[in-house]
Amino acid sequence: MTGTAVDVFVSAGSNIDPEHHLRAACRSIAERFGPLSLSSVYRTTAVGFDGDDFLNLVLSFSTVLDVRAVKAALDEIEARAGRRRGDSSFAPRTLDLDLLLYGDAVLDEPGLRVPRADILDYAFVLAPIAELQPGLRHPVDGRSMSELWAAFDGSRQGIERLSAPLA
Repeated sequence: MTGTAVDVFVSAGSNIDPEHHLRAACRSIAERFGPLSLSSVYRTTAVGFDGDDFLNLVLSFSTVLDVRAVKAALDEIEARAGRRRGDSSFAPRTLDLDLLLYGDAVLDEPGLRVPRADILDYAFVLAPIAELQPGLRHPVDGRSMSELWAAFDGSRQGIERLSAPLA
């Protein structure tokens, strides 16, 4: 426990029965951590392999749990959805939950890197976090999520905003 509530941002994605797995993940995370804020859902092409499109979103919540406890809870929710961590990172998956931000923490240790590099690398992470919290500043880069998204070259990754948040 940290004692002070921290805002946490998580990327959620799936390309195997994605609506079911994303809804179930949001329910599980809300049961564990309380109310969630959700971005819209985005459809993106598979990156690094040929496969079905992914549905992606970013969610946030506040917690007093420490970062390792949050990461462990996300890993457990993934495992219950059938995710096996030894699988290639470029493969179809039932559920992918990535801890993007834990407050303004900057950590780089085995199995835990915050902020997650994906924020700056992938449209399917940056677009939804910029939608959800446009004024949020990246703890290392310093620019806001909306500034990062405006500067992002989205032409290299297919992305389509589909809908309002899952509910």
